[in-house]
Amino acid sequence: MELYNLTIHELNDLLKKKEVTVREIAESVFSRIDDVEDKVRAYACLSADKAFEQAKKADMLIRDNTDFSALNGIPVAIKDNMCTEGIQTTCASRILQDFRPPYTASVIEKLNSRGYLHTGMTNMDEFAMGSSTENSSYRVTKNPWDITRVPGGSSGGSAAAVAAGECIAALGSDTGGSIRQPAALCGVVGLKPTYGRVSRYGLVAFASSLDQIGPLTKDVTDCAIMLKAISGHDPADSTSAAISVPDYQAVLGRDIKGIKLGIPGEYFISGMDPSVDRSVREAIKVFERLGAVIEDISLPHTEYAVAAYYIIATAEASSNLARYDGVKYGYRTKDADNLLEMYMKTRDEGFGSEVKRRIMLGTYVLSAGYYDAYYRKAQQVRTLIKRDFDKAFEKVDAILTPTTPTPAFSIGEKTQDPLQMYLSDIFTISVNLAGIPAISIPCGFTEGELPVGLQILGKHFDEERILQAAYAYEQSTEWHKRRAKIRG
Repeated sequence: MELYNLTIHELNDLLKKKEVTVREIAESVFSRIDDVEDKVRAYACLSADKAFEQAKKADMLIRDNTDFSALNGIPVAIKDNMCTEGIQTTCASRILQDFRPPYTASVIEKLNSRGYLHTGMTNMDEFAMGSSTENSSYRVTKNPWDITRVPGGSSGGSAAAVAAGECIAALGSDTGGSIRQPAALCGVVGLKPTYGRVSRYGLVAFASSLDQIGPLTKDVTDCAIMLKAISGHDPADSTSAAISVPDYQAVLGRDIKGIKLGIPGEYFISGMDPSVDRSVREAIKVFERLGAVIEDISLPHTEYAVAAYYIIATAEASSNLARYDGVKYGYRTKDADNLLEMYMKTRDEGFGSEVKRRIMLGTYVLSAGYYDAYYRKAQQVRTLIKRDFDKAFEKVDAILTPTTPTPAFSIGEKTQDPLQMYLSDIFTISVNLAGIPAISIPCGFTEGELPVGLQILGKHFDEERILQAAYAYEQSTEWHKRRAKIRG
C-alpha cells in the first residue's frame, strides 16, 4: 500500500515503530500530487518547500521523543479561505489575488503546534459560495471517482484532495453543507462541528452566524483525531464556546445497542436519486442489526430551510464582503477616474457572477422596506427549524438522513440554473441554521460507481455521539476502504 493511501492513525503507528520517516510520507504525497493533480486540480497553490521544511523538524522530534502528536508529520491540505501567514490565501477570488495574510488562523496555529505538514491551499467555490467548486476564479476541480463530474462544494478541493490521495487529511469550512456535501460526493468523511466548537478566527467570513471549520478525512478515526486537534475555546473569536473538548477517540468502538436514531420523513423526498435512497435505507438496516432503535420523527419546517438560508446567508455575505473595495489589499482596477468609479469597477471586475448574485440579493433583503418582510422573517423561520431539532432530540439521540439527494452531477450541468444548484444542499442547510453538529460518511455506491453519503446529526456539542454511531457503522461495512481510481 502506498503511503499516500494510508490514514493518519496508520501512518502514526508506522512512525512510532520507526518503519517510515516523515520525509518518506511527504515524498509519497507530493509524488502523488505530481501524478494526478493535472487531472483532479484540487489545489489553488502548493507549499512543497514549506512541507519538507516541516518534515525535517517532525523527523527530528520523532528521533528525540517517542511521545508525539498523532498529527506530527501528517500532510494536511487547507481550504483557501483560512489565513496562514505569508501563504497566498485568496478564497478562489480575483479580488484577493496575491493576498498573503499577516497572521495565522487559530486552527492552523493548533495544527502547527502538533507538527502537521502544510501541503497547500485547496481550490473552492469563490468565497465559499457554491456547491460544485465550479465558481472558482482559478479552475474547476474534478471528482476523483469520475473526472467528468463535480466534487461538490464549496470545499470541493479539500474533499477531492483527500479522495485522490493528494493529502492525508484536509480542513474545510461549512456554511450550508460545504464540508458534508463534497465529502459525500467524493466518498470521504466530513464533519461540521457545533457552531462555536472550533474557532473561526482567521477564517475569511462568508456568513458569520453559519460558518464553521471542520475536517475531511479518510475514515472516522482520523476525523476524531482532527476534530480534537482543532477544537477548543479561543478568546480571539467571540462566538467560540468556553466548553471543554472531549477525547473523541475514546468513544470510538463503544456499543451502540439501544441508541435511538430518528428518521425524518421530510428528508426522503420524491426526486431523490434511487441509488441514494437505497443506500441510505440499507445503512439504516445496518444500524438496526447493530442494536440501534430506529424511530420515525418529523422536522416539519425543513421545507422552508433553503429559502431561509439564502436570505440569512446572503444578507451576512453582503455585509462581510463590503470590505473588499480595492483600498487596503487585494485587487484594484487600473481604469478609474475617481474614487467611486474605482470602488465600482474593482468590485465588478474582482467578484465572480455567483458572488455578485449573492451580494445583490443580500443587500436587497436588508434594504429599507424589505428587512422585516425577508430578513426578520427568515430569522423567525430559523428559530422554528431549531425548535424542530430540539423537540426531536427529546426523543432520539441522533438523526439519520441522506447527505445529498443525488450523487455527483456532471460538470456544467447546473451552472446555468442557480436554483437547482442551491437544492444540492437541501439536506445539509438545516444543520447550519440550527447550529448543531453533523457528519457525512460513505454508505454505498451507485451503479455508475459514484459514492453515496449518509448524514448523522447530533445535539449541540454532542460530536461524541455522532462519531460513536459513525464509527460503529463504518466498522460494519467496507465503503471507507475503497479508493478512487483516477482515469483520464
